[in-house]
Amino acid sequence: MALEVEIEKRAGDFHLQTAFTCGQELLGILGASGCGKSMTLKCIAGIEKPDRGRIVLDGRVLFDSDRGISLSPQKRRVGCLFQNYALFPNRNVRQNILCGLQWEKDRARRENEAGRVIEMLGLSECEKLYPAQLSGGQAQRTALGRILVNRPELLMLDEPFSALDTHLRLKLQMELLNLLKDFGKPVLMVTHDRDEAFRMCRRLGVMERGRMLAVKGTRELFADPESRAAAVITGCKNIAAAVKTGEYEVFVPSWNIHLCTDRPVGDHLTAVGIRAHHFSPSETRNRFRMRVIREMEEPFEWVSEFRTEGQDSESPAVWWRYARELRPDTMPEYLGTAPESVMLLYG
Repeated sequence: MALEVEIEKRAGDFHLQTAFTCGQELLGILGASGCGKSMTLKCIAGIEKPDRGRIVLDGRVLFDSDRGISLSPQKRRVGCLFQNYALFPNRNVRQNILCGLQWEKDRARRENEAGRVIEMLGLSECEKLYPAQLSGGQAQRTALGRILVNRPELLMLDEPFSALDTHLRLKLQMELLNLLKDFGKPVLMVTHDRDEAFRMCRRLGVMERGRMLAVKGTRELFADPESRAAAVITGCKNIAAAVKTGEYEVFVPSWNIHLCTDRPVGDHLTAVGIRAHHFSPSETRNRFRMRVIREMEEPFEWVSEFRTEGQDSESPAVWWRYARELRPDTMPEYLGTAPESVMLLYG
């Protein structure tokens, strides 16, 4: 079971041009608002029609511009879960789920299928309740149930947690992961939240301006985002232009420091990135003198902004983030960072 996408679409000045595959997994698509994430889902679902390209789901062609194929949304067997869940307020849980089976004329089959999904999602005790009476988790499961009664071959989640507060968001993320563990089919989730993407997805794609910059394992992507844009999207606070000075060495002009790397430096290097957690006073490698200029306390961490010795006065300060219990009595004169923490950025 796999989804294959290679499409292109223009909408005014915006140009979507993306390609990726998704197997029996939860693949995340991470990017800022307006980068083309939702447009990609709409093209897959058949709500929007690409100008050219091809979309194939489990060997079944949903769209092929060369062959003139473009299946209607009803024939694609794709389910979409949106952030507001779009439940009918005047229908109870069972009635909302039955709405997903309007095509089925046999009433007994409709009721049996709705009952199967209600039991599977643990909604039996609230099937007669209306949306206003449901908890956030019950509402999400009801919306998911309305999709699953159609036995979709692909499930797509469009920012399903963005309207929720932090506590409820974490709770529903864990619930949804548990519900999807036996789904056994491709699942796409688009989000602009890097923490959410990291928690939910084992594989992740990063989009910017309609293009998929990289698709790889989530941990691998955060460790090596490859491009400045992907480093920014994944939350790196310290990015600066850099030049190659050796096979395993770079120079960062604005910070006025040389850094050793754990991997060969490519000739087309444009910048380096170092995540704020990856500095340490005890690290002896890539050690440099610095001066803290500003601090901010958070509930569980401190953030210190510093400048390296000889740093360009016009360049942004560098962020150092560390746990509250690691706060030193006196700020150190030197920090270091491991070679494997130096991200090499290209393009």
